[in-house]
Amino acid sequence: MDEIRTRDPIALFQEWLADATASEPNDPTAMTLATVDAEGRPAARIVLLKGVDPRGFVFYTNHNSRKGQELGTHPMAALCFHWKSLRRQVRIEGPVETVTPEEADAYFKTRAHISQLGAWASDQSKPLDSRDTLEARLEAMRVRFAGSEVTRPPNWSGYRVLPHRIEFWRDQPFRLHDRIVFSRTQEGWDTERLYP
Repeated sequence: MDEIRTRDPIALFQEWLADATASEPNDPTAMTLATVDAEGRPAARIVLLKGVDPRGFVFYTNHNSRKGQELGTHPMAALCFHWKSLRRQVRIEGPVETVTPEEADAYFKTRAHISQLGAWASDQSKPLDSRDTLEARLEAMRVRFAGSEVTRPPNWSGYRVLPHRIEFWRDQPFRLHDRIVFSRTQEGWDTERLYP
């Protein structure tokens, strides 16, 4: 992997993602998102990548969800992509910012109608007494928005992880794996190889 040390890590990630899209049977954009709460306790869950460009890596959620609250308290995150079919992994770390309302509105409009209604119906991460309650709330949203556009809820938006560190990992025989780390500097990116 020495040939990638001079590459732009975002462009390299996009190439690896394209490879994963062609080979992964399900959800090539699935990534583990790790956050910490006010006491520094970590939490991790799988979310879907919805955009990547030189600014960073974007996903969407409810600001009132557990991850939304944790990012509101500590706007730092780590992401991990694992593409088993390719035997590759990418780890990303950095601060987090909220996407612009225009970006959030544009993405929300691309969601399936039922998913738009679900964003209104769900009190994400809050206790739910029964599935019937969720389905009743969803039906109430169907009635509320019948015949009209479903607008984005004010507590639903996106987050962009601004990468300060990106590690590319590739499986090799006998656990002698390749690991290259890109670290952001004021001039661009520094790279180094790590022991497996």
